[in-house]
Amino acid sequence: MELRQIEYFVAVAEERHFTRAAARLHVAQSGLSASVRALERELGAPLFVRSTRRVELTEAGRALLAEARRTLHTVTAAREAVAAVQGLLRGSLSIGTIQCLGGIDLAAALGRFRTAHPGVEIQLRQESTPDLLDQVRAGAVDLAFVTTPPSGTPGVTLTPLEEQPMVVACGPGHPLAGEDTVDLAKLAGETFVDFAPGWVTRDVTDHALHAAGVDRCVSLTVNDVHSLLDLVAQDLGIALVPDSFRHKQTSARFVSVAAPAPRWRTAVATVADRHPSAATRAFLAAESITP
Repeated sequence: MELRQIEYFVAVAEERHFTRAAARLHVAQSGLSASVRALERELGAPLFVRSTRRVELTEAGRALLAEARRTLHTVTAAREAVAAVQGLLRGSLSIGTIQCLGGIDLAAALGRFRTAHPGVEIQLRQESTPDLLDQVRAGAVDLAFVTTPPSGTPGVTLTPLEEQPMVVACGPGHPLAGEDTVDLAKLAGETFVDFAPGWVTRDVTDHALHAAGVDRCVSLTVNDVHSLLDLVAQDLGIALVPDSFRHKQTSARFVSVAAPAPRWRTAVATVADRHPSAATRAFLAAESITP
């Protein structure tokens, strides 16, 4: 089993797609596919169930993935040790993030890191908090900027980043639009726009409204911030959103929630049971983030 085969296998397993995996590794898809097939022949078992749109891991593939990631982590650590002696920082830095991150200008942070460490390849993906936490646990990303879940996150270390109150977003013609504050209990009977079940922002809203005795109706479900605000601005429903959304370009109105207002918290997620890579440590140190 060659190291290159392991790298190709892990890339396909994480991307669930041969073309995306090849693009990520900057190699020809034909060569990547041939390498994975050779690995399957060597192991005597199929590692993927292939379809025209995506691939899924077989039971054998899932068993191999954990060991393959550990192998790559060991090799990366060895390379970093040699680079450290030479005064260099090389390798890759894979970061995940939610939409509309507060507490850090991520683009500027990545720009500073690229200038300071041009030998490090930067990878970025934007997904929901549950998906990002899974990827941190699995080692698919080195760190992720996430919304802090109401419940625990086994296997992941969360370093607080920012906290802000949540406010009510409503259309300009809504009766609440002219109010300074509103009690959550008075939102009973309202139609809501919100993110899909499982998104942490929705979990925070569900928890706060349940505590206020509000049994709400979510009639419009979205998966991006801009769509949510567009629907709210058309008076199609209201939403609970972080206070920083006031500064976005939208005709929606924002009303403070009477105390105790629910809080929206963000954090940096890193894996709990492995030492972070040199690139990860350098990025966090540059942004004064200490797990």
